[in-house]
Amino acid sequence: MKIHFYDNKFKNAIDNYELTEEQLRYTKHPKDCIQLLSEDINRYSIVAMEGNKLVTFFVLHKNDGVKPYSNNNRSILLRSFSTDFRFQGRGYAKNALMILPKFVKENFTQTNAIVLAVNSTNKVALRLYKNCGFVDEGVREMGPKGELIIMNYYL
Repeated sequence: MKIHFYDNKFKNAIDNYELTEEQLRYTKHPKDCIQLLSEDINRYSIVAMEGNKLVTFFVLHKNDGVKPYSNNNRSILLRSFSTDFRFQGRGYAKNALMILPKFVKENFTQTNAIVLAVNSTNKVALRLYKNCGFVDEGVREMGPKGELIIMNYYL
């Protein structure tokens, strides 16, 4: 698996990316995330490729994006994390999260932590993030869909 910054060569794969209604309760579709890139220079859409298949997508968001969840101005927010429904249950999400720290260290050299906010009812995602080294330090925020658990991965 390799992760890359989104560019137009991935457009067709994004257009064919499938999320269920259940997944969309907790995350945005990649098409919606990509539209936001032009509005905020601190957003970076990231694709995780297994061979020529787009299996996982997420956004890394610096500066104002991370501020609601962390006072650490050297952290970056992981948001809109998803795996294409057709590829769920095969370990792709875990693989993407396991190679993410190296990607962040190489591409965002001033960053010392990855922060995420996960809905407290999203038990599968909570377990995944914990298994990949994200730490729940007890910080909670209210989001549009309920309580969010703020987690950190220290680089």
